[in-house]
Amino acid sequence: MAPRKNFRNQAKKEVKPAAVVNKNGVKVEASVAASGGGFSGTKIFTWFMVLALLGVWSSVAVVWFDLVDYDNVIGLKERPVSVLLREAKEESAVKEPDAVPPPDDDVDGSQNTDVESEIQAAVPLPPISDDFIPDDSRDEATHPYEDENNAIDTKGELVEKAQPQQTLEESKQYNNQPGSPETKETEAESVPEPEADVEPEVESVPELEAEFVPELKENAEDQPKDKLKEKAKKKKPKLLNKFEKTIKTEIDAAEKLRKKGKVEEAVRAFETLVLQYPQSPRCRYGKALAEDGLAEKMLSNDMLQKAIGTYKEASELPNATPDLIKATLKKRAERQQFLGRMRGALATLEKLVQIFPEDMALKNDLGVAHLLIGDNNSAKRVYEEVLATAPSDGFAKVHYGFILKSENKIAESIPFLRDGLESGDPGTDDGRFYFHLGDALQRMGDDSAYKWYERGHQRGHFASVWQRSLYNVDGLKAQPWWTPKDTGYMDLVKTLERNWRIIRDEAQSVMDKTTGLFVPEEENLREKGEWGQFTLWQQGKKAGESCRSVPKTCGLLERYPEATGCKRGQIKFSVMQPGTHVWPHTGPTNCRLRMHLGLVIPKTGCKIRCTNDTRAWEEGKVLIFDDSFEHEVWQDADSYRLIFIVDVWHPELTQYQRQTLSPI
Repeated sequence: MAPRKNFRNQAKKEVKPAAVVNKNGVKVEASVAASGGGFSGTKIFTWFMVLALLGVWSSVAVVWFDLVDYDNVIGLKERPVSVLLREAKEESAVKEPDAVPPPDDDVDGSQNTDVESEIQAAVPLPPISDDFIPDDSRDEATHPYEDENNAIDTKGELVEKAQPQQTLEESKQYNNQPGSPETKETEAESVPEPEADVEPEVESVPELEAEFVPELKENAEDQPKDKLKEKAKKKKPKLLNKFEKTIKTEIDAAEKLRKKGKVEEAVRAFETLVLQYPQSPRCRYGKALAEDGLAEKMLSNDMLQKAIGTYKEASELPNATPDLIKATLKKRAERQQFLGRMRGALATLEKLVQIFPEDMALKNDLGVAHLLIGDNNSAKRVYEEVLATAPSDGFAKVHYGFILKSENKIAESIPFLRDGLESGDPGTDDGRFYFHLGDALQRMGDDSAYKWYERGHQRGHFASVWQRSLYNVDGLKAQPWWTPKDTGYMDLVKTLERNWRIIRDEAQSVMDKTTGLFVPEEENLREKGEWGQFTLWQQGKKAGESCRSVPKTCGLLERYPEATGCKRGQIKFSVMQPGTHVWPHTGPTNCRLRMHLGLVIPKTGCKIRCTNDTRAWEEGKVLIFDDSFEHEVWQDADSYRLIFIVDVWHPELTQYQRQTLSPI
């Protein structure tokens, strides 16, 4: 370079003194003239040449043997990329001694060489924002839609999720259990306020009573949730095969569009990549993720179904990495469940377990899939296999205990539920398991049940130790007993009480067992005795042809939509025979209040407790309570007890909430 050449020339150049004329008229060097001419001109020239040559060879030696790096001194040298990368890595290691390099995406586990890094560094990449992490699908593979209760409508309208009839019937044992994740709701899903960047829902925890401290041993449940999440973190999945590493720049560019929410552009970008590289599983997986995001944006079931198909295509391409196959099929199963296609999700999870038989987490998911279609026996076999291999698996324990309790094996269920909750394993901190452990303990006469209810309350699953419903809307007035005036439904109460004899007579006319209109209670709430029910309205709809048998009763109720339109309640007759005891239990939701109209009430022996307040029915009078609070019933009379149950919307629910809340 010219400056370097000039600098070096200047370093070697001698400064020649000006000539002078001596007194004989001859020109001599100024230095000689100054010295009086001590040396002859020849000698002076000879010494000059010697010194000049020494200077030249010294300069050559310095440069040749790298004694001084002139280019570094003046900052002009163009340094190799490998040196810069190495120095940057060393500097990073000094500044961040605890930093751990991210795992490589290579399938065989080999690390990239410096040469490969230099090549990548030399290739100009599109600008990527600081918060963009390319090719990390952990979020997509492990997080379903934040709001599972909102389904996608092909008309482009957000509607509350409606399961197919098959799903409602087959999954009720698991889905409708108190405390199941599918049953949790908060006020946010009911109020039509748009939210940006929806975060996973966290229920507010009411203040605890200062004097009550659970006397349970310290365990993982007492740790902050972020600590539990850290335990659950896994190594970054390797989604790229060897060929796909050569097109990583193109994949990352398309991923950047998707992660920035530009889903339409991301779909087009991945479609282009799929056309260009049809055998690339990662490109196909990216297309599925983009279609999934577009389905959410469009609220389109059709687009979501397309994404489900693309997930399947990606998993079946040759050279897909094991991690990509796992992530793709898990995502497919999640979306199938979201659409209510439980059997399709079950088939996908069965395929996953066949491919990855050693993965206990996948087997646990398979067990849940069996529960969601009501196949408890198959789920039980799956969890027995898991516990045979991994006896300390907390997720398998709580679900196995849940199944045992549903089989009324109360004592056997307790250690599995308790040990699973104490494990603190991911998926165990769930209200249903606190609910069923406490319930099992209560049925065994163990007062430690309330300590577990308190623990569930502390964890945010229950509004209080007494109020343990899970289909909740936040902020509603909560008290166990209500007066007609409190409810605002005075007209309905007066109508019931004025016409109680008409209602009683119609009920008695259909009590003959040969008609089959009264059916036994099937929720496993009885310790002993006989308890029959005859339903007129269920989930805001008339129950078949039942009103034909009691037309006057139904006619009285037709003009009260707070009762007949209550999608989270029932209207029914309830007959209980002597010697019946109903275990302490809670209803599923705080969105309703329950009215009991006394029709045939023995003089003594019949009572109902709600929290710590016990009352008795009266013929022709209405009792009103909130059945989301713990309540218990005894029938120790010498004749049957007959009441009429009318559920009504909680009076503080808005009209919009009453229209949009999902049925129970």
